[in-house]
Amino acid sequence: MITEQNPTPVQSLPQGFSGPTGGPAQEQVLLKREDLHELGAFKWRGALPTVERYRALGATTVVTASTGNHGAAVAWACRRLGLGSIVYGPRQCSEAKLELIRSHGAKIVLAGADLDQAKDEARAIAAEAGHAFFEDGLEPTQYDGYGSIGLELVDQLDSPPSVVVVPVGNGALLIGLGRMLRSLTPNVELVGVVAAEAPVMAESVAAGEPVVSDRCTTFADGLAIRVAIPEAVDELIALDCRLVAVTERQLARAVGAYAAADIRVEGAGAASLAALPQVKSDGTVVAIVTGCNVDQELFERAVERPTTFPD
Repeated sequence: MITEQNPTPVQSLPQGFSGPTGGPAQEQVLLKREDLHELGAFKWRGALPTVERYRALGATTVVTASTGNHGAAVAWACRRLGLGSIVYGPRQCSEAKLELIRSHGAKIVLAGADLDQAKDEARAIAAEAGHAFFEDGLEPTQYDGYGSIGLELVDQLDSPPSVVVVPVGNGALLIGLGRMLRSLTPNVELVGVVAAEAPVMAESVAAGEPVVSDRCTTFADGLAIRVAIPEAVDELIALDCRLVAVTERQLARAVGAYAAADIRVEGAGAASLAALPQVKSDGTVVAIVTGCNVDQELFERAVERPTTFPD
């Protein structure tokens, strides 16, 4: 099991891997396995330094809103640093992720139909109680933490990657990773992947400003953002990222392709693989595998019945 003391591994696609057709040749594609951390996702990289900052400012309890992985990372960081944690989530949160959050001692409150409604309530309660409010995707320390993935990549590869493909929820991972890679290897192409059913970040970047979206129905809860964070939109525009969209069925098929190679991922974790047909490159392509925490019933449906997801 990978912990924060060790870099997450980079590996080639498994022998005989059968994933989406089109895009770069399989031998060009490498996986950055953020799913192998003890929390099953990359979110610890941003949560730990941010919670450390709150503690230095005198916080005793941290409130946040999450569909799961961020909340688990905040709870984990708070427990390590001796702080209390309260995690708000939408009423349809993943049971597997709720259990992970509970296992690290957080109080859980389910409120709202989606993450953005849960966030509104969490922010109000934090202000009323005088607790620190950790808005996922807005904290500069998160961006810095995610930049460590870029540092690891450059150290682990013999030569700089040509393209790095990154799942995009609120955009913080792409921003932090992208900033670092741009500083170390300026010619790298950054490709962000949104769910077609949660397109607000891609639509905002295309418009050059935050837009309003009423769609946020993806089964990939790590991509399920309805309201764009304006600062994140500005950062993505400045980074000159290319954002692409993948359908629910493409995400499900990618989950199944990983499963056939004995790699368990959640919907968001499969997004980079699902987007590979939209990537053109003659060099090394790195797909970020962001997480593996998924309800068993949903995982089995994606693996066994991908055509039940809309295309």
